[in-house]
Amino acid sequence: MPRLDVIAPAPQEQTLDPQALAPAEVDGLYVHIPFCFHKCHYCDFYSITRQTPERMDRFVELLARELDYWMATTQIIRPRTIFFGGGTPSLLPPTSMRKLLEAIRARLDPGLFTEWTIEVNPATADLDYLRMLRSFGVDRISMGAQSFHPAELATLERHHQPEQVVRSVALCREAGFERINIDLIYAIPGQTLESWRESLRQAMDLKLTHYSCYNLTYEPNTPMAVKQRLGRLEVIEESIELQMLMLARRILSDIGCLPYEISNYAASGQECLHNLLYWRGGNYLGIGPSAASHLDGVRFKNRPHLGEWERAIEAGATGMTEFERLSDQQREGEFVMLGLRLAEGVGLDRFQSRFGKPLGERFGKTLDELLALGLIRVDDSVRLTEQGLPVADAVAAEFL
Repeated sequence: MPRLDVIAPAPQEQTLDPQALAPAEVDGLYVHIPFCFHKCHYCDFYSITRQTPERMDRFVELLARELDYWMATTQIIRPRTIFFGGGTPSLLPPTSMRKLLEAIRARLDPGLFTEWTIEVNPATADLDYLRMLRSFGVDRISMGAQSFHPAELATLERHHQPEQVVRSVALCREAGFERINIDLIYAIPGQTLESWRESLRQAMDLKLTHYSCYNLTYEPNTPMAVKQRLGRLEVIEESIELQMLMLARRILSDIGCLPYEISNYAASGQECLHNLLYWRGGNYLGIGPSAASHLDGVRFKNRPHLGEWERAIEAGATGMTEFERLSDQQREGEFVMLGLRLAEGVGLDRFQSRFGKPLGERFGKTLDELLALGLIRVDDSVRLTEQGLPVADAVAAEFL
């Protein structure tokens, strides 16, 4: 799942009565499953280790209760896309995962589902488990490969080996999955352009139709950020990081997986529909601890603490802890900011349809300045140029 919290201002700590929200068409459902057997040193997504099967089973029951809560509001919850992220969703015991899949299908209309993604750890992929997922209608698997070099995996504190990724992809295919994504990370301390090229080559040997390539970020309060501050890691130079980005764009494009978003590459028709919903400013509901939601300009997030979330749901409340109601100007700015990450850019017609005004009327001066610098181009949409790509975050920030 994209890191939406790093491209949008943090909501304010306060509460919101969901019953007071205007009805919105909810097109996507995100389910956060926070359980992990190990916390990777670069990860700042909410996750916890060493949980019992009993607590995980109870967690599934509470997820269903949280979904029931939202379905009893005025929101029109008819998702086309579902994404199970984490954590490690595949760490749920088979009986608990089956119960969760049954709960989703019983409450929602499976006939509307166009994509259902579940993240799977390559170290724990199991054929029977994957077959169960497929039998319930899950049609897309996303796996965190990160690197095909053991030393780089060790730096990231990833507890799998490269050959397990190859094996897991084969198991996914045997279970009936055709849509498989793997995540890769570049700018890992100690990584070189050649080792990055080799990871890309081994990933391409798997002949997948979707790849995600993320630059390593040193998120505050993660072990890697601490090591960086202490000078125990050699951070990759920005110029090398940029070369790694451009290398991925070039060689993945050569095999027909084009960059439809700054970090995501897909064959035609194989883009992640759930993530496109985020980048296009759509409505989505997140359930589970720390899950984020957006409903027609109201953005909110659940408590990033399993115990606090459990107690809230058990009390018949929402798991929400913070929210922000965006102004019209904020919504317009975020729409452009998010859309600029996409290869399709921000469609002028789409902006006009969404906000009832021309994009140039709202952002004319900013557009002129960025055009003069050669960072964007404008025709039927506003898009980053090759010169704008390395400074995409700074360009996007101009619209906030």
